[in-house]
Amino acid sequence: MFINKNRGFTHTSFSKHTNCANKKVCGFTLIELLVVIAIIGILSSVVLASLNSAREKSRDARRVGDVKQLQLALEMYYDAHDNYPQALTDLVSGSFIPAVPVDPKTNIAYTYGVDANPATDYVLMATLENAGNKALNTDEDTDTYSVSCADASGANHYCVRP
Repeated sequence: MFINKNRGFTHTSFSKHTNCANKKVCGFTLIELLVVIAIIGILSSVVLASLNSAREKSRDARRVGDVKQLQLALEMYYDAHDNYPQALTDLVSGSFIPAVPVDPKTNIAYTYGVDANPATDYVLMATLENAGNKALNTDEDTDTYSVSCADASGANHYCVRP
């Protein structure tokens, strides 16, 4: 930088040749850039992995909530008709639930089954993604009822009964 003090004013100008020309390092080297890109890649993969597990937990919480909502609607239907409906769509037509909830990942309705007519027993099942979900500790996996839960394999089925 040169300062020119001619005629009573100060003028600052930058030289065409900076310190960069005297040294061999003017910016980042290719290796430095690759290291920074690798670090950013590793950090982003860690963040994405934790986001995926949070999404799984969120979908599982929605599934459990949907099953509980369906249970409540089924009990209201039973109180009104003294039996359970043959299909979940009967809950919508009877104004017990606004719409039949579906799985948040597959958009398929939850598994529902009833025993013979008149239906006095049902099974309602959703498949959870997280095998460690606490809801799996409270579900009905036994086959002591007239309608099977189909959970003998120990899969991540959240199964409820009346």
